[in-house]
Amino acid sequence: MKRTSRDIRTANRYEVLRRIIAGNPTSRQELAAATGLSLATVATLVGELLDLRMITEVGFEDSEGGRPRGLVGVNPTGGALIGVDVAETYVHAELFDLALNVVARAEVDMEPGESRPEQVVGHVAAAVGAVAARAGVEAARVLGVGVSVPGQVDRDTGVAEYAPNWNWHDVPLLGLLAEHITHPLYLDNPLRACTVAELWFGAARGRGDAVVVNLGTGVGAGLALGGGLHRGVSNSAGEWGHTTLVLDGRLCHCGNHGCVETYVGAPGIMQNLRELSPGSRLLHPGDQTATIDALAHAVAEGDPVALKVVQETARYLGAGVADLINLLNPEVVVLSSWVASRLGEPLLAEVRRAVTRHALRRPLAATEIVLSPIPTDPVSLGAATFALEGALRSAGHRTRSAGPARSRTAPPS
Repeated sequence: MKRTSRDIRTANRYEVLRRIIAGNPTSRQELAAATGLSLATVATLVGELLDLRMITEVGFEDSEGGRPRGLVGVNPTGGALIGVDVAETYVHAELFDLALNVVARAEVDMEPGESRPEQVVGHVAAAVGAVAARAGVEAARVLGVGVSVPGQVDRDTGVAEYAPNWNWHDVPLLGLLAEHITHPLYLDNPLRACTVAELWFGAARGRGDAVVVNLGTGVGAGLALGGGLHRGVSNSAGEWGHTTLVLDGRLCHCGNHGCVETYVGAPGIMQNLRELSPGSRLLHPGDQTATIDALAHAVAEGDPVALKVVQETARYLGAGVADLINLLNPEVVVLSSWVASRLGEPLLAEVRRAVTRHALRRPLAATEIVLSPIPTDPVSLGAATFALEGALRSAGHRTRSAGPARSRTAPPS
């Protein structure tokens, strides 16, 4: 896609604000060095952000001679952002200030079978309303709502093109949400959201190439290449969960057999447990969260069945991660999302052992495998950055037009 000068300016504004949030406070000179932009360009972009009240002057840094440098920092009260993590079993919403600190949280459970678009939209609207009420934030202060939804998403049109776990095809999700939510809306999927969160605040920060493995009901691999989010030509990069791991293996929701997701996603882990110990007390049929939680507690207590399930899951996961390492040669592989968080260090240790058996020695030696260090929900955090990106684009429109800008999804990074 050919990028216009306005797209480039929006991306530069976004990058400068990202660096200010990360280095809060910082100087214009440091921003120029970090972004590779000229000092004059940075000064102009900082001026625009000051006019938007997204940042503020915070004084001067100590000087050992010469003119002291002025410092700028993010203005936390300059607006609010909402990030929504729509998963197969829950809708989790978090409201952030402009420094991307969590102000309030809300969660709505989704029961099995509640996956029709109108049901999901209702849950998202309820979560957004609840989190705004808990934060006590006026509607006018919410700059946007980023919504992460599983599957393949066209973020320019707001269409959820394909979500295999829900059997969704070409659902006009953004339009349906706009009937219930008045804030500007921005749509993408959890692979991108998790990856951006790790780039901003997590294990991929400062890394050139990283893979963020999202382990939940669904499975995928968000990609950061060359220090930036890699989307692919149709915003579909990262569907690693639907690569074949076992020939003629388990049937996947996508229609194929033996996909990675069917062995290491939450339902796949339940199947691993069922095959190993059909009558296990750890198995909660129809309840992924309860089963994974029970496994985590049992592993901590040294239960042999639970330990064997984690080892078996890590055996499959390690083989898949080794493929990613051999193919992409990343600096870091991050295990993220709720399954990774709950199974934690025991899963990580087994995955590292399994990867060692499968990955080539040279790329493996350059790669760390870690758990996500982000203390909040990484998907909600990443979704909030999509809303921030969209808000900056809308602000750019307003500065060049007397009329209000039409809300739409954010531009490619």
